[in-house]
Order: sequence, then C-alpha cells, then structure tokens
Amino acid sequence: MSLSVPSALLEKAQRGPVDEAEFVACVRDSLPYAWNVISGLVSRLNDDKEAEYADNHVPPPDEAARGQLLRLLASDSMRAAVERHFGVKLAFQNCHRVAVFEPEAAAGDTYREFVSPRGQLLNQSPEFVNC
Repeated sequence: MSLSVPSALLEKAQRGPVDEAEFVACVRDSLPYAWNVISGLVSRLNDDKEAEYADNHVPPPDEAARGQLLRLLASDSMRAAVERHFGVKLAFQNCHRVAVFEPEAAAGDTYREFVSPRGQLLNQSPEFVNC
C-alpha cells in the first residue's frame, strides 16, 4: 500500500475533492523516510542561495525506506503535491538519487543534464542494478 490513509480522509475523498494540505500531510505521515530525504534536500537548497539544486547520494538504510522513496516519486499525485508544497521540481535517477531543483533551474541546462539519458547512464553502478 502506498499510503496509510486515515479513515476520515478516506471518507472525505469518497465524498469529493480533498484539500491538498490534508493529502500532503498524509504523504508526510505515511512516508516519513521519503519526506525527510526531500525536506532535507529542500533545506540544503534553501541554505545555499547559489545552488540550482541539491541531491542525495546516500542509499536508503533498508528496503522499507527504499520503497517509501520509490512510491513517493513514482506517484504523479504525490510527487506533484510535494513539489507544490515545497516549491521545487523533483528529479529522480535511481533507488536513492533524488534531487530538488529551484523551479526556474528546472528550465535550464543543469536540470536537463540531470534528467538526460547521459545523466542517467553516468549515475549507474553495479550495486544499483536491483535497487
């Protein structure tokens, strides 16, 4: 299961639209490892006013954590809500290499290189084959 959804939020969704802040809180509470990785990257990016992006090179500590990161980044709705919440553009290359970009940087060469086939290929190593 991707998210642990409180009964009240599920009932609300069954009746109609859900407030995005409630959805983001559900993502945060359900996927704490993924949330901490992304919020930590956002903090690093905000602290370095010269940086176009901040990225993670630390593999998750276990499969449960890896699964959280994969679920958040693979879901269009979760990914988009987290991007809007933090005001960033997310980019993802493998089981742990996630980056947060300033929105204006996402239109630039650094972002395009990060998400390019070349960038993907250069970020590979044998230990990531089954991550």
